[in-house]
Amino acid sequence: MLRNRIKDYIWSYNACDQTAARAPWRHFLQIMLVTAGDFWDGLLNLRAMGLVYTTLLAMVPLLAVGISVLKGFGVHDQLEPTLASLLAPLGDKSVELASRIIDFVENINFGVLGAVGLVLLIYTAVSLIQKIESAFNYTWHLTNSRSLIRRFSDYLSVLMIGPVLVFAAVAITASLGSHHLVAVLGDIPYLRGLVGGFGKILPYLLIIAAFTFVYLVVPNTRVAWRSALYGGLVAGILWELAGILFRNFVVGSTNYSAIYSGFAILLVFLIWLYVSWAILLIGASISFYHQNPEYLKLGAAGFPLSARMRDQLALQAMVDIGRAHDRQSELPPTLENLANQQQVPVQMLARVLAALEADGLVRQTAGSPPRYLPGRSIRRIGVIDILASARAAEDDGRAGKIRCDELVTELLHHMEREVIAVLRDNTLADLIDTTEDIKSDEDRLV
Repeated sequence: MLRNRIKDYIWSYNACDQTAARAPWRHFLQIMLVTAGDFWDGLLNLRAMGLVYTTLLAMVPLLAVGISVLKGFGVHDQLEPTLASLLAPLGDKSVELASRIIDFVENINFGVLGAVGLVLLIYTAVSLIQKIESAFNYTWHLTNSRSLIRRFSDYLSVLMIGPVLVFAAVAITASLGSHHLVAVLGDIPYLRGLVGGFGKILPYLLIIAAFTFVYLVVPNTRVAWRSALYGGLVAGILWELAGILFRNFVVGSTNYSAIYSGFAILLVFLIWLYVSWAILLIGASISFYHQNPEYLKLGAAGFPLSARMRDQLALQAMVDIGRAHDRQSELPPTLENLANQQQVPVQMLARVLAALEADGLVRQTAGSPPRYLPGRSIRRIGVIDILASARAAEDDGRAGKIRCDELVTELLHHMEREVIAVLRDNTLADLIDTTEDIKSDEDRLV
């Protein structure tokens, strides 16, 4: 079938294979397909909806802080046009909605709130940034959040610097057309078209730069600038296209005004908030898959490990660690290098290595990043020990709590005894020597 042929064409490319010829288009299609699958599975979708709810609660506190910051620069009067430009996809209603929001914020009486109310107001604003970080950490499969001190400093920086950056970006776009230098350059025949074209693409460039900055800063991990730019480029284009489509939708949606009356603008505003958050999270997912192509092969839904996968991961990791320790390999045995060697996600291999370390088969150095070393002599590490550690990983004694017939239990014990009988005398050193002999034979055949 044509569908299967297209599927084989897309997925036959392995982005983790450094020796393969680069195929950016197929890599792009893989990222788009996996990201679309993550979104339609519901989790990214639900997080976008949750951010809409949090945004409604945090909008007034955030704008209140923004007005306070911009007052220090003497440009707080420009916040309403800036907000209106961000809501431009809502059509003619954007100016009205921006005016209502600003009026509501300016009518806040902080003296009436009291200390407790002020703390709750600030907490509401901070909670939005925390929800955004949580959504990004989920997208990047991160389990560790920032420390409390880092959260306070980073969130405060966003609250203080964010309004200034947003205002500066919008102000540059708005004032470019009226700048004297731009007018002079526009009078030059050969530069008129160039200046006009630059003015048209500048909003796209600013949006792409904003998305790229967010993808670099928000995740609690090191993000490569190329991956952040990759996600920012796609998200920026999606955001601009969505704005055009949404604007046309609002213009043609007269039925909504007839049905919902005064609530129509609120409904449209909620939909646009959802679309904006969804695009932001989609771009973050694209950045993640671009930086971690090994996830494209295995998917992102929990990374279940079969018994065979555990055996393979554990044995190959021990072989790679043993080779590096025995100076048969120049690969530094860090977690990232070991995962790249097997072309698997770091989190997947970390689960297996944690079990091996708990059983004393490997240990980590004190360096940064730490390297893995054999826990004892490679001639004293049995292959059966490695397999037993891998198969008991994350068990926590739960297997013994499952009801099992005596015949089934005896069969399992018999299988374990047979495996031990076959592999009793095999060590990690034998496995390393065997794989080296096989590799040498293959080299001679080539």
